[in-house]
Amino acid sequence: MKLWLAPVGAVLLAAALAGCATQPAYQRPAVDMPAAWKVEAPWREGTPNDAAARGPWWRRFGDAQLDALQDRALASSPTLAVATARLAQARATVNAASAGLFPQLSLGGRVARQRISANRPLTNYNAPNLTTIQNDFGLTFSVAYEADLWGRVQGTVNAAAASAEQSAADFENVRLVLTSDLAANYFNLRELDIELDVLSRSIALQRRALDLATARHDLGATSGLDVAQQQALLDSTLTQVDVLRRQRDQFEHAIATLVGTPAPVFALAAETSPRIAPAIPLGLPSDVLERRPDVASAERAMAAANAQIGVARAAYYPSFIFNPAAGLDSRLLSSLFDAPSLLWSLGVSLAQPLFDAGRIDANVDFAEAGYEAAVGNYRRVVLTAMQEVEDGITGSAALDRALAQAQLATASAERVLQLATDRYEGGVATYLDVISAQQSLLTSQRQAAQLLGQRLLVSVFLVKALGGDWQPALVAR
Repeated sequence: MKLWLAPVGAVLLAAALAGCATQPAYQRPAVDMPAAWKVEAPWREGTPNDAAARGPWWRRFGDAQLDALQDRALASSPTLAVATARLAQARATVNAASAGLFPQLSLGGRVARQRISANRPLTNYNAPNLTTIQNDFGLTFSVAYEADLWGRVQGTVNAAAASAEQSAADFENVRLVLTSDLAANYFNLRELDIELDVLSRSIALQRRALDLATARHDLGATSGLDVAQQQALLDSTLTQVDVLRRQRDQFEHAIATLVGTPAPVFALAAETSPRIAPAIPLGLPSDVLERRPDVASAERAMAAANAQIGVARAAYYPSFIFNPAAGLDSRLLSSLFDAPSLLWSLGVSLAQPLFDAGRIDANVDFAEAGYEAAVGNYRRVVLTAMQEVEDGITGSAALDRALAQAQLATASAERVLQLATDRYEGGVATYLDVISAQQSLLTSQRQAAQLLGQRLLVSVFLVKALGGDWQPALVAR
């Protein structure tokens, strides 16, 4: 009676071994990484810790207004809300896929009153058909379980789990992009505030110079050319004010959207207080692979694509589904729970593909090509990360030198303007020298403001390129 167990056991053992072969082992591909960054002082090495919270890195800039805006963005940004919902969906998908590892139980009931046709097909030529009207009461309990001999179900679970981890990395990336975009727009706006302040002071200076030129012209000491030249410079400067205000409005509107507020009801008052870019610690280039959420997302996408190959290959092998069932069936409700009403069934369904016109082969090729695409995307993301970090490092050093030089140039331009004005008032220089000195001073002051804004932006982009802050989470002030 039990001799059939031996061949069945052999088949199941062979199936289990074959199932292990359908799922390719996953290993993160190697990427050529430099040993160190090309840095200049005062860069210092940081200590990476991917398990630690990245924290509010923007607090390192010491700007209370920026801190408040970041808090509003994290609480109200629709972009972050979308990423949160997608992460919840991915985790729910893992739970749904994991359910396939367990038997599925179901309970069903049936209550009906039916009429049987007298003209139905004959089952026996010696037995006449009769019309019958009767009740039908049924209660069934069934079990369905797919034996995962080839790893199809487990591969689906692995793919869903990797996709959920990818969604978690995507969420962190959305959060990082949101906060860095907000900081970038904020510092662009503040840089324009400084430029507008420079223009405001230049306009005041130019108006005083115009009054001086007009007074000297009224006294007959100079010609009307000096007045016309000064008026032309003043008009040009006033035109630049409108251009900068338009640019500031655009950054203000972008900030409103990022914090989840309608642009028409959002406003930021002008502020020109000095800001200093914070020192940002650096780790080894290979640490970026542990820190950047987009790199982590690309790596998890490879793991999910690798698991899909096993799922596709499992279709070559037969599927075994166990579906035992038991129940009660009676035409009288009073006798539904009597022993004669019991019914049951035991069975296994087997399905083995024989001919599908190459569909399974195509699905396997599709899965393998998807994995190769994920590998290529991973390498691209890593190379982009290396580029962005190195750009941030070299850009910061260059901008520091340029900003120091611009401050010296501004001081020199102020001295030149003072000398030109004194010489003009003394009658030993033309007014063209004063005009040239005013233009030079305005250019130097605006250039210094622009370089300061660029330096702050590079710091933001470098934090983003490094994947966040490596230091312990900053506490709220």
